[in-house]
Amino acid sequence: MTSQRPTTSVAATEDRRTSTAVVQLVARVDEVDPVALEPLYDTIDPDTLDSICDPDSGFQSLSFRYEGWLVGIAATEGGLEIELSEPASPDGAVADAPDAESSL
Repeated sequence: MTSQRPTTSVAATEDRRTSTAVVQLVARVDEVDPVALEPLYDTIDPDTLDSICDPDSGFQSLSFRYEGWLVGIAATEGGLEIELSEPASPDGAVADAPDAESSL
């Protein structure tokens, strides 16, 4: 993932859920309160997201759309990196991006 895009990291030793980190990153970039965002569960089940994105389980990467952003989550040596790609076009399309992608 590139450093030019909005990112956040979740250390393996950190007690922060992946789902929470996604919402916090989107809220920070969009400059809104997290409670003003669409509930994450309308897009993806937060509990499932948290359990899938466990670097110790062999997780590699996952992407999905949320609040007009393409959210990419990738395993790193120290935990996870979460990155936002440019907002989708007005018709909701993201160039060359699948609806959902996972690599376990």
